Amino acid sequence: MLKKYTIDSLKDNKRLSTRELLQIIYDKMAEGYTSFEITASGQHNIGGPLWTNDGLPLEFNVKNPGQRIGSMGMPDTKIVIEGSAPADVGWLNSGAEIILKGDGGDTTAHCAASGKIYVAGRVGTRSGALMKHDPKFPAPEFWVLKNTGSFSFEFMGGGTAVICGLDCEGFDSIIGSRSCVGMVGGTIYVRGNVNGLSDDVYIVDIDDNDKEFLTNGLNEFLTKIERTDLFDTLTDFSQWRKIIAKTFEERKANHLIPMKDFRLNKWFKENDGGIFSDVYEDDFKVYSIVNKGDHRLRYPSWDNYTQSAPCESHCPIGIPTQKRINLIKNDKIKEALEMMLDYTPFPACVCGKLCPNLCMEECSRGYVDEPIKFDALGMMSRDVKIPQFATTKDKSVAVIGSGVAGLSAAWMLKKQGYRVTVFEEDKEIGGKLRQVIPYERLSKDCLDAELERIKESGINFSVNTKITKELFENIKNEYNAVIVTCGAHNPVVIPFEGHEKLTKGLDFLKNVKNGIKQNIGEKIVVIGAGNAAMDVIIEAYNCGAKKVTAIDIQKPAAFDKEIAHCKALGAEILYPCFTEKVTDKGVLLKDGTLLEADTVIISIGDRPKLDFVEPDWLNERGMLKLNEFKQTIDKKVFAAGDVIKQGLFTNAIADGNNAAKNVINLLEGKPLETFEKAPMLARDKVKTEYYQGLSPMKVQEIDAWDEKERCMSCGLCRDCEMCLEACPQQAISKFKDINGNTVYASNEERCIGCGICAGVCPCGIWQMKDNFENIDDLASI
Repeated sequence: MLKKYTIDSLKDNKRLSTRELLQIIYDKMAEGYTSFEITASGQHNIGGPLWTNDGLPLEFNVKNPGQRIGSMGMPDTKIVIEGSAPADVGWLNSGAEIILKGDGGDTTAHCAASGKIYVAGRVGTRSGALMKHDPKFPAPEFWVLKNTGSFSFEFMGGGTAVICGLDCEGFDSIIGSRSCVGMVGGTIYVRGNVNGLSDDVYIVDIDDNDKEFLTNGLNEFLTKIERTDLFDTLTDFSQWRKIIAKTFEERKANHLIPMKDFRLNKWFKENDGGIFSDVYEDDFKVYSIVNKGDHRLRYPSWDNYTQSAPCESHCPIGIPTQKRINLIKNDKIKEALEMMLDYTPFPACVCGKLCPNLCMEECSRGYVDEPIKFDALGMMSRDVKIPQFATTKDKSVAVIGSGVAGLSAAWMLKKQGYRVTVFEEDKEIGGKLRQVIPYERLSKDCLDAELERIKESGINFSVNTKITKELFENIKNEYNAVIVTCGAHNPVVIPFEGHEKLTKGLDFLKNVKNGIKQNIGEKIVVIGAGNAAMDVIIEAYNCGAKKVTAIDIQKPAAFDKEIAHCKALGAEILYPCFTEKVTDKGVLLKDGTLLEADTVIISIGDRPKLDFVEPDWLNERGMLKLNEFKQTIDKKVFAAGDVIKQGLFTNAIADGNNAAKNVINLLEGKPLETFEKAPMLARDKVKTEYYQGLSPMKVQEIDAWDEKERCMSCGLCRDCEMCLEACPQQAISKFKDINGNTVYASNEERCIGCGICAGVCPCGIWQMKDNFENIDDLASI
């Protein structure tokens, strides 16, 4: 005798979830229960796939189930549903007997592979679709007392369905419309009207074997659903027919209507009746499957160096390293080394040593193994010698300040043949590169080499020259244009209590670099944790400090490698820390913590000294008023570098370059520019699949000269000829332009717009463009 368990899915007015209900069933089956009386509340998946270890049958009597009751039901499982059920009754049934004493929702018996499903009412759309029969198991049976919805028995491959059509005499079709599409096997018995069948099937009369099957089957079916009173009515076989699938040979032999007739009369009819006539309007235009010329949906464009490589885009200066490596690859070593000097006079000091190398962070090669060694490539240009730039223009430009911004501007102007004079208050040129950067970060030899190259370029220098209002006026009158690059040399000090006891970080660094002995004691606290503060920490240890602590109100802004360097020296970096006051004992924080210090150094930024300009040149923050071209109130005076905003050395170089270019535009009567960068090449355009990744150790062993083998040449053609070989139409040609540069082109009379060239291009040069405008004009019926 079956051990029975009753489940009410509502407990204290709270509904059990599907998971909770099924877990109860699993637990009780483990205790030996095999019969379940379930009052459900829409829970899913009741009744399958379940079986007992000892082979005992399972029984489920269910009220108010949710979707997929009996789904994947197994042999020896019987499920009785009192009333109706929603979609997917008996979905993927694998042997269970399912008795539904009401109506079923859509996709009843969908994908049924075995077992029997009895329905005492009607079922929804796509019921019986994908029924199948594995000869190893009994074929599935699907019995419905009334009718099915449309699209039922699509792609049916096996099994038997019986649709009795009770009380459906007024229906156009008891299996809806467009049923049996793609049916390749099985049998469907129907009693009543059937219309709109797929061309994949026949509907034929039943024979004696069919009558015997129906007689036996109807007796069992009606008994299961407790409607034996209908036996005599339903066994009037004059009302029955069966639907069977055409064989492959029969379907193949069907006459195919011409494509034009299908398009005009089946796909869409102007006066309704076509497959899609009721849902949209057709313009009756026809496009060929394969087109050439202006008829193509897309066409290829050889966009060589029209977009920035990721390294170039993220470099503030915009150095196209992919071009530099391409020159090395073509054995143009001298050109590659000198190319850097077209963008910066500091390829070694800044790109090689001080820059955080934003280009490396975005390098496409980093998605294969490790980024290209941009810093090492920069160092290769350290000792490049160039002849003095000739003076070819009759215009002169003054540059105020000899930091990286000023020297970059002067360098670019001198390269273009202008007379350039740089005014510097200090005794030597170089700005903060010379004045404050510790030799641990930038060696004296490296700095001297690049400053000497600048000095030999033909630029005039006026050192030990303090700019006063009077001198500034004279400079404006004497020169055709002026670029203010005096930097930021006025340290910011927060006026909290005891601020007069502070040592200014910039002054401390300048004194150290000038050889002035600094007696700072053993315990040092540095307020600030940016890159300048890291320089202070380094020099503090060089001056004899034993313990240095840096504090900041936020996460340190310094580069990771600078922080790591300072921590390696023994420094401690704390944040967030809020200073209450500075005392003789050190720094007292707002939380009461005292950080003992012999010397407290503040390094939280610097501001420019602009006492040589009139007050109306400054905004409310005391900074220069500038337009979008970095011009001041006097349009012949430009600004660049830290005098505008503190940033990286590379930002200052870019500012200097741009100021020089706009001075040239001004002097030559050309429009000024805002220097927007070209858009960056999308990362997915560069095909990383072509490259074999190397271990970090192997990359470390590679010499900078050999980076030509790893660079992926993003956005710049490497002349690999892959597109030439891959084009199925042989539409691509290669030639030299008037400058001797290699160019690829696609012949539109051969090209079909397939996109293979763009697909195989490793560098993202070939790109497919839409051609919709031309197509609209050329479309024909």
